[in-house]
Amino acid sequence: MRVIAGTYRSRQLLAPRGTGTRPTSDRLRETLFNILESRAQAPRVAGCRFADLYAGTGAVGIEALSRGAAHVWFAENAAPALAAIRANLKALKIAQGFTLEDRGAGALLERMATAAQPTALLDLVYLDPPWEADAEYAATLHLLGSARGRQVLASGALVVAEHSSKSPLAARFGDLAQTRTLKQGDAALTFYTSEGSPRPTVGS
Repeated sequence: MRVIAGTYRSRQLLAPRGTGTRPTSDRLRETLFNILESRAQAPRVAGCRFADLYAGTGAVGIEALSRGAAHVWFAENAAPALAAIRANLKALKIAQGFTLEDRGAGALLERMATAAQPTALLDLVYLDPPWEADAEYAATLHLLGSARGRQVLASGALVVAEHSSKSPLAARFGDLAQTRTLKQGDAALTFYTSEGSPRPTVGS
């Protein structure tokens, strides 16, 4: 794995051994950020507040930092993946502009929901649970689409879920409405916006 673009372009990233962690592929990560930075919409990454949920190696959040995100929240609770995130941040000499929540995605969102201030609201949320963990997808997307989710998401926030292309996600989770699904091999990216806030354009 490597960083695709930005400050840390082409730098290598570490991943835990074994099959316990399934990193987002370089190709899919490049597709994701091409969409987020497409000309069809105002660039969304530079200066944004980004959450990398079920962060694994941290590759998606590090890509966001490399492209100018103001702050990235990493949420992960698996010890090997946490070690990889810390090692990757250290290797790239990233010492600020991030928060690492080692109790997982639910803990991070609950903490932000109870203590959220305007400066801490999230502009972009990326989640990539284990593909077979249907309950994790449902719990996290339902939380983001709930009243508590509105305490975490900024106006016009975009939520993106990576999942198996063979397992489509529901069109709606509370206030979250699906706007697009992009398939790439075995993986898919599904985009959601909150109907309670201005809907951002998702580039083609």
